[in-house]
Amino acid sequence: MDHETAVGQGLDKDFLARRFDADRGHLRAVAYRMLGSLSEAEDAVQEAWFKLSRSDVSGVENLSGWLTTVVGRVCLDMLRSRGSRREDPLEYYVPDPVVRVADTTDPEHAAELTESVGLALLVVLDALGPAERLAFVLHDMFAVSFDEIAKIVDRTPAATRQLASRARRRVQDATPAPGPDARRQREIADAFMAAAHGGDFEGLLAVLDPDVVLRADGGRTLAAVSRVVRGAEAVIAQALTYAKFRTGALRVVANGQPAVLSVVEGRPGALMTFTIVGDRIVELHILADPERVEALGFTEEDLAGATY
Repeated sequence: MDHETAVGQGLDKDFLARRFDADRGHLRAVAYRMLGSLSEAEDAVQEAWFKLSRSDVSGVENLSGWLTTVVGRVCLDMLRSRGSRREDPLEYYVPDPVVRVADTTDPEHAAELTESVGLALLVVLDALGPAERLAFVLHDMFAVSFDEIAKIVDRTPAATRQLASRARRRVQDATPAPGPDARRQREIADAFMAAAHGGDFEGLLAVLDPDVVLRADGGRTLAAVSRVVRGAEAVIAQALTYAKFRTGALRVVANGQPAVLSVVEGRPGALMTFTIVGDRIVELHILADPERVEALGFTEEDLAGATY
């Protein structure tokens, strides 16, 4: 009996746990792209462990691939039953960001989660149907075959290929082009913040794309804040209005992109992320839901570094 067979028959649970832990980062990345929620991604990964611990995998040749499809199936079920969180489809829902303080070392799990996935892309993925999202994420992002994905969505491989193709077109049409290097993006974000703080209309106009889109998500607590604002002048009006409510701001990085955490009386207020193409800001995402902002985990030491 080889070692994998022994594992499959439950004779070496410690080895099985180690194998799962080795794949945990990859599985978390799959689930995060599928769900756009950090807590739900962790739940999906944990559910995959439960399924693994209860399954006979003695005949599984590629355990990593098996776990990937299990997580995909769990996420598909979670997306289909998500109605309780989305009683009304909200255009302004902002996915959970993965945030770190700027100029600090990126934690390993954050790198795994955010590589090549900005909030703008997560917003597009969130607009896809569950089966389309699964087909696109698993095939285009993680190279899972259509034969394997077809088993999860209960369709033919040809039909599954069509799901991914439709999703791909929507993603390509809606996702902004790559921006400049990280240093230039931070300069543009800083210019926006300085102009907003100084009430400089022309300065804001210089860094905003004419068709810029702002999505603000205040959650249920601050539902009045939740909105979509389109066009540079309308976004400037919002920026100038909200700038006066903060007492400081902390430079951070969210999903690999420049972001700013507003600080009000020593407490985290809202997170603003910037999507930049060329030298213009094309999208702004504001997470103002108090519970979700608090869950970002900023410390008093972090907040003490607020500037602007």
